Amino acid sequence: MPHSSPWRTPEHDDLADLARRFFVKEVLPHADRLSAQGHPDRDHYRRAGELGLLGLSVPGEYGGGGGDFTHEAVVLHEQAYAGETSLGLAVHNGIVTGYLVAYGSEEQKRRWLPGLCSGELVGAIAMTEPDGGSDLQAMRTRAVRDGDDYVVTGAKTFISNGGLADLVILAAKTDPEQRAAGISLLVCEVGGDPEGFRRGRLLSKIGLHANDTAELFFDGLRVPAANLLGGAEGLGFVQLMQQLPQERLVIAVGAVAAMERAVELTVAYAKERTAFGKPLLGHQNTRMVLAECATRTRASRVFLDDCIARHARGELDVATAAMAKYWLTEGQCEVIDRCLQLFGGYGYTTEYPIARMYADARAQKIYGGTNEIMKELIARAL
Repeated sequence: MPHSSPWRTPEHDDLADLARRFFVKEVLPHADRLSAQGHPDRDHYRRAGELGLLGLSVPGEYGGGGGDFTHEAVVLHEQAYAGETSLGLAVHNGIVTGYLVAYGSEEQKRRWLPGLCSGELVGAIAMTEPDGGSDLQAMRTRAVRDGDDYVVTGAKTFISNGGLADLVILAAKTDPEQRAAGISLLVCEVGGDPEGFRRGRLLSKIGLHANDTAELFFDGLRVPAANLLGGAEGLGFVQLMQQLPQERLVIAVGAVAAMERAVELTVAYAKERTAFGKPLLGHQNTRMVLAECATRTRASRVFLDDCIARHARGELDVATAAMAKYWLTEGQCEVIDRCLQLFGGYGYTTEYPIARMYADARAQKIYGGTNEIMKELIARAL
């Protein structure tokens, strides 16, 4: 049952076709190798840049596509729908470039955005700490001013793209006596692993095996004061709060795409697989489950489309973004779980995509702020 998002134009459709071909023909054939190595290939970032799939919402003068979030959403949807999980485009495209466009100085934008848009640079953002979880105000990483530099000490964990990142937007305390007001954002250039910076292990996860998720350690890393985002200390928490709705919307895009793919895969399987002398789709329980999953997925798509349109107009509020992240990732896990059940024993084997989707989905309810935090944000707005 095809659905046309009201914000999409023929330009978006052409972009979707390009992105789909890239993921399906150039990245997915390497899926097993990428999963085994635990991180994507740099060449795939560069190829995405060559095709114009990076920095779509970055102004053209900085090497980007000159579009808006709707263009980013199209690429992220196609990636998730294809089942491609290696490239950290949700962070690279949906988050890192957004911070630089919103808060970077002219010199900072010209220095870093072209490389991110070409794929020569890989971007990450480092907020979460080993002891901090979702409590960003309690972070312990310090950035102490020393002449023309900041000296950074601390540790971050669960950092998507951390293993390959050349550029890390780091949240650190420039005033340890303050909570939110003491946080600043620094752009750390870590390509080549400079003195005072160390990458820890790539974390072994139950899903998303091909996407590198790393620990990062800072032990006296010197970061030029000119790399401070926003031009003044103490703005970091506000900047994070302003950008987190888009991060949560990025997660929601992937959730709905995964739901749509799960339903399509399961319908196809139910038509081909037989049980008790007839196709699975001929059994009432199968039909009822698929009807419920298809309805949940369609309702989720309509809600997501409304959020994307609101965000493109600059009207997406914190509570609604939290609703999208919470409700749609819960729906993703529920729909995939119910679809997997219809595959029977085959659904528990990694030979079938539905099994990998099941494992990959679970993180969606955790990163970007746990769904429990999302409910708290919603409740505060009531």
